[in-house]
Amino acid sequence: MMKKTERVEIDIHEIEAILDRTKTGSLGDEDFAKLKAALETLAYLTDLVEDRQTTMARLRQMLFGASTESLSNVLKTLHTQTAAGSGTENSASDNKAATTEPSAKGHGRNGASEYSAAKKIKIPLDSLKAGQRCPGCLKGKLYDSVAPGLLVRVTGQAPLAATVYELQKLRCNLCGEVFTAEPPAGIGTEKYDAAAGAMIAMLKYGNGMPFNRLAQLQENMGLPLPAATQWEIVEAAAALAEPAHIELVRQAAQGEVLHNDDTGAKILEMMSDNNAVTKQEEDEESRGIEDPERKGMFTSGIVAVTGEHKIALFYTGRKHAGENLRELLKRRSANLAPPIQMCDALSRNMPKELKTIVANCASHARRKFVDVALDFPEECLHVLKVFREVYAVDAAAKEQRLSATDRLASHQAESAPRMTGLHDWMKEQIAAKKVEPNSGLGQAIGYMRKHWEKLTLFLRVPGAPLDNNLCERALKKAILHRKNALFYKTLHGAVVGDLFMSLIHTCQLCGANPFDYLVALQKHHSELAATPSDWMPWNYCPTMDGLAPLAPAAQP
Repeated sequence: MMKKTERVEIDIHEIEAILDRTKTGSLGDEDFAKLKAALETLAYLTDLVEDRQTTMARLRQMLFGASTESLSNVLKTLHTQTAAGSGTENSASDNKAATTEPSAKGHGRNGASEYSAAKKIKIPLDSLKAGQRCPGCLKGKLYDSVAPGLLVRVTGQAPLAATVYELQKLRCNLCGEVFTAEPPAGIGTEKYDAAAGAMIAMLKYGNGMPFNRLAQLQENMGLPLPAATQWEIVEAAAALAEPAHIELVRQAAQGEVLHNDDTGAKILEMMSDNNAVTKQEEDEESRGIEDPERKGMFTSGIVAVTGEHKIALFYTGRKHAGENLRELLKRRSANLAPPIQMCDALSRNMPKELKTIVANCASHARRKFVDVALDFPEECLHVLKVFREVYAVDAAAKEQRLSATDRLASHQAESAPRMTGLHDWMKEQIAAKKVEPNSGLGQAIGYMRKHWEKLTLFLRVPGAPLDNNLCERALKKAILHRKNALFYKTLHGAVVGDLFMSLIHTCQLCGANPFDYLVALQKHHSELAATPSDWMPWNYCPTMDGLAPLAPAAQP
């Protein structure tokens, strides 16, 4: 079996470019390493395909990773692999009993109570009223004490609707003066209202629908909304909502726990700059000049835990997650203690110059054992079961709503002995030469031992999280947008996208309705600019309740 190496993502066009460079004799060390890795992978996969004991499940996991990392799924995969390797064939009923978990509760249908934003219409009984005699027994009286019957009707419509007001005009046949009907009160003078801007932002930056795709849908529904118009609408809405985003950034900087990570991004404007720089580098390289300008593009996610609230922030551009966190921490009050920073062990996630209490992600460490569970089933299951027990302790603490201090005491009493035993076990595996250090299992053990202090910060510091899943879930917003819209056109477009993603995901973390929130920020932009702290996702509803009703819009 080929020695397990680090996975390298290489596009086929990149391979073709490398092959072209081999013709000219300009193959560098980096190109050689990528080409070598691609050829080794091809040879390895060829050997696996020729091996009849290699299952499709194992090939899929090696190429694309596990679909889920739960212990039950790992056990299921190991069972399938063991059955295939031994050459035994269980009956359909036996195999189902061995691998199928109990069905999830629920049938996928939603009750009437789930439609919180639906319009509610009360339908009274026409022939009967409370206090009347019962028409059934003719003796008792009717009382309005029974819960109403509920009937839900869902209708289809375009994401953005439109109304055309035909204002009648009359002309005098003598003087020629024209008299026009007044439009209904309250409809305003703007063609696109605040709800239109909120809906486009939700579709684009909350659910990944590109402008062109929405434009096609609206066109097919007979309600045209060109992509260029959509951009103008969300750009204007972003300018109105910007004070709320600035205040979110300020409050996030004061957080007790800061999660950060990043993912790739594409900005056409910067990619064009990269191409220009590459041409310049080729000219300067021939003259011995080095250009250190950075070419990478990233979307960094930062999730701050501030008391009972969580704030999600997104930054797209040249900077890594650590650099964006550094800029955020510059806004932190000097009177506050250093925050807990949760991230993976990559150096680019660390903020230079500014101090944080660093914790590393247990899920990253656990994932390394999931990846090699097929090759080392007994050892990996031992590690995964320890993690399961530790996570169970943390889940119980959340369910019981324990304070940070009580949660720490719970982990110290129940998780610390398990983690100490795991550390001793890993040390013995290497010391007794039961595991080859360069094997997949040896590398997984080496990673945990190297970062042990940061991986176990939750055993020493109150409030320290176990993993960075909170930030990874937030980054799925950016990944969803990248997979659908593919890129931002300009850096300004990326800034607008970051603003809306931050507002939308913070609403979701706080249990607020992001659509209603974006509408409120636009309608009350003057009040927002005056006191932005009163217009956060968790307190904007009471703020609106205390405002005087909006005056009717000016008539044309």
